[in-house]
Amino acid sequence: MKQKKQNCWEYKQCGRGPDNRSAAGVAPCPAATEKRLDGIHDGINSGRACWAVAGTLCGGKVQGTYAAKHDVCQKCEFYRQVAREEGEKLQRPLFLLSRLKNPSRKIDVSRRKFGVLIGGSGLIGGELMHYFKTETTDDIEILSPNSKKLSLREPEDIKQYFQRYQPDFIINCAIAALDSDEQLSYEINYLGSINLARVAMALKIPYIHFSSAATLPAGENLTEDQILPLTANMTNYAKSKLMAEKTLQHLHETRGLDYTIIKLGVVYGKHDHKIQGFHRMLFTIAKQAMLFMLTTRGAMHSYTSTKKIPPFVHYILEHREEFTGQTYHFVDHNPVELSQLILTIKSFLDINIPKEIYISYPMARLGAGFLRFILKGLNKIGIDARLPAEMMFMENFYQTQTLSTEKLKNSSYSIPDPDKSVFTELPSIINYYITRWEHLNLISAYNVCFFDPLKQTEQFAREPDKLLEAIHNERIQPLADFEELRESTGAAKNETSPSP
Repeated sequence: MKQKKQNCWEYKQCGRGPDNRSAAGVAPCPAATEKRLDGIHDGINSGRACWAVAGTLCGGKVQGTYAAKHDVCQKCEFYRQVAREEGEKLQRPLFLLSRLKNPSRKIDVSRRKFGVLIGGSGLIGGELMHYFKTETTDDIEILSPNSKKLSLREPEDIKQYFQRYQPDFIINCAIAALDSDEQLSYEINYLGSINLARVAMALKIPYIHFSSAATLPAGENLTEDQILPLTANMTNYAKSKLMAEKTLQHLHETRGLDYTIIKLGVVYGKHDHKIQGFHRMLFTIAKQAMLFMLTTRGAMHSYTSTKKIPPFVHYILEHREEFTGQTYHFVDHNPVELSQLILTIKSFLDINIPKEIYISYPMARLGAGFLRFILKGLNKIGIDARLPAEMMFMENFYQTQTLSTEKLKNSSYSIPDPDKSVFTELPSIINYYITRWEHLNLISAYNVCFFDPLKQTEQFAREPDKLLEAIHNERIQPLADFEELRESTGAAKNETSPSP
């Protein structure tokens, strides 16, 4: 018969367990009432993770935070007993503290889903992290290890991480850089992705995998099954992503993997500081380095908003029966003409280039080849320079590739804000990135009236005294209004105040 594991109040016999209230009215210890660590190490509330809880009453004295009592707890016989009993399953302090990060909430974690997100520092991963941290705090807890803690190139890293943390689902939006060599592309985009899928199979949990339109041919209204044939002359990126898609389908058919592939178009959004993809084009135009149109009239592409992705991921996690073993294109309903997008950005920035002169693909390819020759020479003399990785897809700038959304429309999911597009989001995206790039001196200053209609920045630099006077006299009102906090705080106090 398996022996029952002791909680700290049982081991210490302190009389401060959740059901032990003395005649003198002594309150239970915080470890006995803190429910957010319930079930950890098979304990009740925080009874087998008490070292992570602030204000415990060990020795009859109030202890401090985890940092303050760390050394004492490490020497405690009860801690050592739990460590012996749990072995490799002993949860690390970071995990325990992540469960306790919001002291205002008392949540029973046994009712919450726990997921692991790989690639949380990128554009898509960052949007997912923000969503799960702000919109699903009562339902879902997310951890997103960086590459130092979990490298997709190291199977042992993956094994050790998931031995410590056994989640309810895995989301993978990590990729190797577009211009990565064969080894890096293969190890991260293929082997790493499939090893995560095998973890999901072992734990019998869903696996959400992000893929790319790079696995599709050129054409209009492409469906999910119109993938490219796997050949040696594909780019390393497209080849590795396509191999991953095929293996995920194989594992589903042969070993029951519960997976969903979400295939994206050209991704646009904010809060990613890397200059790549859509942002590379925006940066090139803003830097006034695109002199002519590197596309042709009528070349259309599908675009994906990062804001729309997280609610879809949340939905498919809750509706596994419908979405398991499926691939879905997730792009805006209306495709975008690349030349129109370039000219719209140019108009927003109020600049004269690129000129509306269309460079043919053979000429563009010849120019790119010449630049590679020049850069190769610079590299030989010790100057590190190279073309943007996106240039390997230059042929796509001249070809139409639009993805069908019919399968998604026929599902039970309804896309929020379906009318939002890259054009409706452009002003805020341009404002965000241009401001950042100006501050980093990556580009020259732009039209102040567009980005700073009150001209506060210019006045701050030249006439700060007059700016301050204008603010104090309320001639301009650059500060936000937080008066509603006063009202909400007053209402909350009235709700919590005892009745007379």
